[in-house]
Amino acid sequence: MVIEGSSPMPKRDSLLHEGKRFLSYNQIHKTVASLADAIREYKPDCMVAIGGGGFIPARMLRTYVKIPILTVSLELYDDKTNTRKDKPVKIQWFDSVSGVGERIDGKRVLVVDEVDDSRTTLQYCVEEIMRDHTPSDIGVMVLHNKEKTKNGVLPPSVSYFAGESFPDVWCVYPWDATDIDEHERKAKLCSQGLAPAEGGSFSSPVIIASP
Repeated sequence: MVIEGSSPMPKRDSLLHEGKRFLSYNQIHKTVASLADAIREYKPDCMVAIGGGGFIPARMLRTYVKIPILTVSLELYDDKTNTRKDKPVKIQWFDSVSGVGERIDGKRVLVVDEVDDSRTTLQYCVEEIMRDHTPSDIGVMVLHNKEKTKNGVLPPSVSYFAGESFPDVWCVYPWDATDIDEHERKAKLCSQGLAPAEGGSFSSPVIIASP
């Protein structure tokens, strides 16, 4: 099963300079809301949020779907060297002492992340859950799916929910911003189709981004 939400973003080309697409908290919340009905119909018992990108989307989803959020942390890119690893590395996982992992045994589990890029992380997370535990069913929810050839593959039995699919562009999320006001300004320009062409830059009338 593949479900795509009704996106609040325009379909026209509104990329920022360097091909980056800036997304606001408001847009992301609406994207999550657009998937809420379909996910309620899926009837998950719990979420597994992949850190760090899946944490905030999972919390937003919990506003609509009142189920527990469990967390794992996987690293595919090295922040220090800005290079991609051969495969995801577990930074945080379900340990055998706490018994947290037992909460997904026999349950319908929804894995949550912000973006389906190469699908490598999603495949790894799903396979590790299935290897270590016995969920009755697994689904995946992402805010954004990049339309590109994927390196990873999800089992056919996995239900897939994407808020929006679009071409392979770099997404910049608000939780990665060092200057949230500037980030939100750029996100608004993107959503209005007012962003400069690729290779351009933002000129300042901040009035454009005012309420």
